[in-house]
Order: sequence, then C-alpha cells, then structure tokens
Amino acid sequence: EEAEEADAQEEYEKLSQENALLKTNQEQDVKYKTQESKSLDKTVSEYSADREAANTELAAVLEYYAKIKERCVAKPETYEERKARREAEIKGLKQAMQILKDETAAFAQRARRGGKRHHAFLAAQ
Repeated sequence: EEAEEADAQEEYEKLSQENALLKTNQEQDVKYKTQESKSLDKTVSEYSADREAANTELAAVLEYYAKIKERCVAKPETYEERKARREAEIKGLKQAMQILKDETAAFAQRARRGGKRHHAFLAAQ
C-alpha cells in the first residue's frame, strides 16, 4: 500500500510539474500574443492614417483633374450652336460678296467713263 501511495505521490508530483510547465508556456504564449496584437494594432492604426492621407490627396487630385478636364477637353457643339455659327458665317460671306459686287460694278463704271474720255482725248488731238 505504501508503494502504491508512493507511486501515486510520484505520479501526482510529475503531473503537477507538467501542469506547471504547461501553465508557464501558456502564460508566455499569452504574453507574446498580447505584444504581437498590440504591435499589429499599432501597424493597423498607422496604415489607417496613411490610407486617410492618401484618400484625401486622391480626392484633391481628382477634383483638380475635373477642373482641368473641363477646361481642356473640347465639348461637342450642339446642333443649334453649329447652325447659328454657320448662319453667321454665311451671312458674313454674303456681305463680303455684295461688297465685292458693288466694288466691281463701281470699278467697271469708272473704267467705261475713263475709256470714253480717253477716246475723246485722242480724237481731239
């Protein structure tokens, strides 16, 4: 019976040592994992701040791009705008043509008068 009790005591002490060792290992795991978790939280926080800064910068760039694009990209004219522009151009061309006709007629008239005078001048000599 004492042998059994000694064996049981030895088994108990062995189990107690294993449990103490297991407990120490688990506590160390918790400690390291807690540190790792804090480190990861800090990294996430830094990345979140970087992301916010990048998003703010992106928004500013996109806003600037929209303004530049509005000024630089040719917008197609509407039908009404093209029609009005063409009508104004045609009107201007018709006015120019009328001025040329008037000047041609005046020039031709002067040439006829000048030609008669020239003939009269020659006949007088």
